[in-house]
Amino acid sequence: MDRIQLIARLRELPVSRRIITALDVPNMDQALSLAESLGASGGFVKVGLELFSAAGPEVVHRLKNLDRDIFLDLKYHDIPNTVASAAGVAASLGASLCTMHASNGRAAMTAAATALSEARIDSRTGRRPALLAVTILTSLSEQEMGEVSPSHDLLQDRIQRLARLAWDCGCDGLVCSAADLPGLRAALGPEPLIVTPGIRPAGADAGDQRRVATPREAMDAGADFLVIGRPITRAPDPGAALQAIAAELT
Repeated sequence: MDRIQLIARLRELPVSRRIITALDVPNMDQALSLAESLGASGGFVKVGLELFSAAGPEVVHRLKNLDRDIFLDLKYHDIPNTVASAAGVAASLGASLCTMHASNGRAAMTAAATALSEARIDSRTGRRPALLAVTILTSLSEQEMGEVSPSHDLLQDRIQRLARLAWDCGCDGLVCSAADLPGLRAALGPEPLIVTPGIRPAGADAGDQRRVATPREAMDAGADFLVIGRPITRAPDPGAALQAIAAELT
């Protein structure tokens, strides 16, 4: 499946299944309980470093048994052979989306993208996994980026440069903040799939995210998928909270 076909299939999903609930919890029991509480509309869930470190591949299998699509957000950053092998493992687990850092460079992104372009089609979803490049983490400010990677470029310029590189290397899309979306869509056009974290419904606490947006703002700016954590997972009724957000977008 080439990336244009894959992206089209992902964009065909109803909006409620394009909200990714972040299961940022420390163990499998909490993750499964949250996933079940989302109800039938809770299609996509994020398995990040904390949960995967605690529960490993088994949590992915268990979540898939609950009819959840998996955003495996491990942000690969290693030598090309290692990230290509890791991407292959993500495919074998049945992940729908997986991530790597664009700063890993051309060779590593090309290797991972090639591995996933050749991955088998998942029998349940009818798709292979999509590879998403992370440009700049949404928790980092311009000042912090200057401390870890001094440059005369503005933050937005760096993001666009990394995004172009990722797309040229065969990545299927990007992870970026809503604030960066207009510039990226102007630079790259409508083709790349874009997943946007740092989403907070109006009035919600921004937490540790520096560049945030409401769900409607992000979708209007060009996001295809939204990653939402605490506003859903810490709600008294996570399923109702997810449905309320989806209703605002339809």
